[in-house]
Amino acid sequence: MPAEIDGRRWRHKPDGNRIAAGIIPARPGDLRWPVLSCYYQVIGPKNGQNEGDALVIALLADVHSNLEALEACLAHARDSGAGRYAFLGDLVGYGADPGAVIELIARYAAEGAIVVKGNHDAAVEKRAGYMNDTGTEVIEWTREVLSADAKAFLAQLPLSVVEGTMCFVHASAASPERWDYVDSITAALKSIDAAQVPYTFSGHVHEQMLYFQSSVGKVGAYSPLQGSPISMHNNRSWHALVGSVGQPRDRNPSAAYALFDSEREQMTFHRVPYDHLAAAGKIRKAGLPGSIAYRVEMGI
Repeated sequence: MPAEIDGRRWRHKPDGNRIAAGIIPARPGDLRWPVLSCYYQVIGPKNGQNEGDALVIALLADVHSNLEALEACLAHARDSGAGRYAFLGDLVGYGADPGAVIELIARYAAEGAIVVKGNHDAAVEKRAGYMNDTGTEVIEWTREVLSADAKAFLAQLPLSVVEGTMCFVHASAASPERWDYVDSITAALKSIDAAQVPYTFSGHVHEQMLYFQSSVGKVGAYSPLQGSPISMHNNRSWHALVGSVGQPRDRNPSAAYALFDSEREQMTFHRVPYDHLAAAGKIRKAGLPGSIAYRVEMGI
């Protein structure tokens, strides 16, 4: 039977597919998570969207507290027909707007967006020994400036979510808690085998790449062209690196994300210009390491 929660109608999803339970704020700015005992989905389209809109999923990873980049990608995705959103970890770290980024993504989660945890998000809760001094300094600052609700939001994020034919994860689907990089065909095949679904989407590497394995064992990798749809038929298995919204590292400062059309079985990678100089200026004004601001300015 449908349930009424904060004015939204939800129902139990009986097929057992795992879906990240959404945040349902009781009031604007309230990031507390209710505990739901089973998996739920929203009934019917939201905000006047057509049913078909939800077939296009915006995939955003490694926002890294860069509010300007996030807002630019969300606007681009909306204008491009996205009906669903998946945030693939590392919401925080490096940038100067962790609270605003979490609040914005929490609002999308309340509308059914998928959100998974990245290694920088996990480090807010528990210090990570593998981070360099710069990363650690920013995480300690982030921990100080975040509200208790924002920290709770990060702490309760799942490491991965499987929904139907798709797996959403920050790093590799093989032992996601290890934060292994998918930076080779061998690593991609390991992740594909662990996910056990046709499509795996991740970030962590801060670049855009597409790996595949065919039904007869052929393997390969694509370096995608921006704005050009790529056919991804489900007779193959795929691992897509969607790029970094907040800190690209290919000498192009434009934000990176991707759109997946599950009906057409197509993926399109995008770069979105934004005011990266303003984002870098905020980093310096917050007293964070100047090297991070420089990386945002230069896309390195």
